[in-house]
Parts: sequence; structure tokens; C-alpha cells
Amino acid sequence: MRDAEIDPNGERPYECFACGNIIITDTNPVTCPDCSNPMRNRQTPLE
Repeated sequence: MRDAEIDPNGERPYECFACGNIIITDTNPVTCPDCSNPMRNRQTPLE
């Protein structure tokens, strides 16, 4: 099985920790535009 190639300059999904809002963008939105809470890159696994 091969890993999927990820374009580091392409669009990525970000999810809000609090409200679950999902944004697809090529820049890192630090805070959610809906509730101002932190967002995370969904392609980065949580440990």
C-alpha cells in the first residue's frame, strides 16, 4: 500500500476544536471565523 501524496502548497481542511466548523483553505486559519476558537489541520493525526 502506498501513501497518498500531499501537496504542501495545496488546499487543506481545517476543523474548529469547539464548534466543528470545517474550512478548506491553502493558508492556516489560526482561529475559527464563527466562534474564534483554535482550529486544527485535519490531515495531521491527533495523538
